[in-house]
Amino acid sequence: MNGQPAPDVERLLQLEFEVDPVLTLGELRHGPRDPSIRFEAGGLWRASREVDGPATIRIAVASGGWHVMAWGEGASMAADAAPRLLGAADSPAALVLPPGPLRDLARRLTGLRFGRTDAVWPALLAAICGQKVTATEAHRAYYGIIGRYGEPAPGPAGLRLPPRPEVIAALPYFELHPLGLEQRRAVVLIRAAERAGWLQQAASMTASAALEHLQVLRGIGAWTAAEVARAAFGDPDAVSLGDYHLPHTVCWALAGEPRGSDARMLELLEPYRGQRARVARLIELGGISAPRFGPRLSPRRIDRM
Repeated sequence: MNGQPAPDVERLLQLEFEVDPVLTLGELRHGPRDPSIRFEAGGLWRASREVDGPATIRIAVASGGWHVMAWGEGASMAADAAPRLLGAADSPAALVLPPGPLRDLARRLTGLRFGRTDAVWPALLAAICGQKVTATEAHRAYYGIIGRYGEPAPGPAGLRLPPRPEVIAALPYFELHPLGLEQRRAVVLIRAAERAGWLQQAASMTASAALEHLQVLRGIGAWTAAEVARAAFGDPDAVSLGDYHLPHTVCWALAGEPRGSDARMLELLEPYRGQRARVARLIELGGISAPRFGPRLSPRRIDRM
């Protein structure tokens, strides 16, 4: 890589499965200007905090496999984790679909896997920013927090690391107000930062136990826990209950019903228990959306309230 610092770790990774990194890791990218991850033709760049220290990893398709390069103190750990990030622990074949459009969609999106980062705090940061607001509001708060309290990631990509939890834990809630978080979400985020080590224990639990563990903390409900479980643990069954659009989308795709509730969505997804989030993800990636009518959720500027 001419003019760029040599990676601290460089490997050729061979995987025994097909994977599309954009489809697989799309849920880790929070909006088009996410400063912690960037996709490019045939691969991606991602910044992370590993136990050994910060890292930036680049994964790109190469002759004979995937070319992995990593920079920073955590480079070796990030490179070691690359297979799991790309879905090595996932089992897409566990989803058995009857003949029809959904199975056709799954065959078209064969590169979709559920990867796992095993990192709870960064997933919680993004999820809490997204609680009960539009995507535009959530992304604005997320970018602002990383921009102000994060750090430059190692390597040549120009990415930024999410802030360390102890940095957020030390803030008064009103410091997050200008970045787009009202008191409620700000307090939840600070509370999660204070308990980040305890919350991280969920990474070693079963899927159901992990969801329960996360929801012990006040302010983390079913929606937030599911968002974290998919990103951090690669849970293919974690459905985000309480989402503004998802029930309508799933009910429209599976039953032709333009409006749906969480209860009806779960009823339709029940035949796919264990893989319900995978079905929902396939529907979303397939571009299926319910007809839109009625009022839409309007963005707000929290710092102007």
